[in-house]
Amino acid sequence: MVKFKILWIALTLSSIMNASGKIKLPSIIGNDMVLQQLSNVPLWGESNSNTIVKVTTSWNHKTYRTRSDATGHWKIRISTPEAGGPYKITFDDGSVLTLKDILIGEVWVCSGQSNIEISLEGYGNTPILHANDILMKADNPDLRLFHVQRAVSNSPLADCTGAWKISTSESASTFSAVGFQFAQMLQHILKVPVGIIESAWGGTPIEAWMDKKSLQSFPYIHTPVPNDSTKPDRLRPTCLFNGMIAPIAGYGIKGFLWYQGNGNVTHPGHVYDYDKLMVAMVNEWRNLWKLDTLPFYYVQIAPWKYGKYRDSVPYLWAAQQRAQSEIPHSGMVVTVDIGSQYTVHPPDKTTVSKRLLYWALGDAYQRKGIAFASPVYKNMDIKGNVITVTFTNTPHGFTSWDKRISGFEIAGADKIFYPANAKIYRNSIEVESDKVPDPVAVRYAFKDWVVGDLYNTEGLPVAPFRTDNW
Repeated sequence: MVKFKILWIALTLSSIMNASGKIKLPSIIGNDMVLQQLSNVPLWGESNSNTIVKVTTSWNHKTYRTRSDATGHWKIRISTPEAGGPYKITFDDGSVLTLKDILIGEVWVCSGQSNIEISLEGYGNTPILHANDILMKADNPDLRLFHVQRAVSNSPLADCTGAWKISTSESASTFSAVGFQFAQMLQHILKVPVGIIESAWGGTPIEAWMDKKSLQSFPYIHTPVPNDSTKPDRLRPTCLFNGMIAPIAGYGIKGFLWYQGNGNVTHPGHVYDYDKLMVAMVNEWRNLWKLDTLPFYYVQIAPWKYGKYRDSVPYLWAAQQRAQSEIPHSGMVVTVDIGSQYTVHPPDKTTVSKRLLYWALGDAYQRKGIAFASPVYKNMDIKGNVITVTFTNTPHGFTSWDKRISGFEIAGADKIFYPANAKIYRNSIEVESDKVPDPVAVRYAFKDWVVGDLYNTEGLPVAPFRTDNW
């Protein structure tokens, strides 16, 4: 009788334990995370099937309730206050899980290939300018870093490998040099907590970062099919989206930073369609984040001696430039003046980060008085042997910082371009060459390796351009 009673008690306790759940959260939702301020941010995870999940936030002591579905998955949105913290979030589905040291502030995602993946410690004889000085000032409890580890998949993954880390010289040393400096400067200026999420992999094409839906209008790009047995690869369409974007999609953020394009220079068809690919990718990312106005700021690929692909580079730049007018709430950072002829990974990542920050401050945060958009070709006027070129984003004109302007070329009807003399004339540039008495077209910095030397007076470089369609 005693044995039966003990067995009954054991079975009862087992039943109670099985009835209570055990919360499982994705890696992106954890201790030390930063949540986007003044938003309704999503939290999600797993529990037992058809189980009530209660979420309590310490900043307002409010409890939210939802129910997991038949597979145990659940999702809920919570309201965040103005920047502050640290706070706690408690999850209760019969068992209790508490996340600690949660900050509320500004969150950005940085993604792309090697020029945004390369960390402050550099790699393979590839240094980062002033890295040690940057790391000396990296300790900051109000700056948090999340690094999505490399992963590929033929279908979207629910989770990734990674963890939120407080910024220290150690944690920052292996983080994106561009992303870290952007976040560090943003935190210093706004004086609120900042979280930066890195999801990048070198040597990858844009189509690898796009999901199947966004690639439907590009029939020449073949995407994996259900139950595809082909081994996933970082070069394969959708495989990086599935492995490194899908697991964080929807997490509350302020915007995206993107530095990619070299991986598409080797595909001529993709070069000319690069702006269309960007448009499709951004539209779908914004759709997944359920906010069609999320800022998207990106970086022009670095000037360099690209060898057999050299002719593709300026056309990819042109496509990147077109994308700025085709993607609402976007902006391109021009890098034609900060390349390196010896490496496709220029050491100066600080200037790149600053120019991304100009876009964020002037556009996303509406800080007045900060110039953020580079001069862009507007139109030309031909009189005799002189072509006069005008631009947008030059309210106070131009400067070459006392150097000769050397990046212009001019051509006649024979389509042969010659180096041209260029001079600043009021709010325009006059271009001419003794070898071209009847000019019809002008180009600026329209080759793979060039050092741009023309700026607006705010110090932002003129973007490469051509007036012809040859």
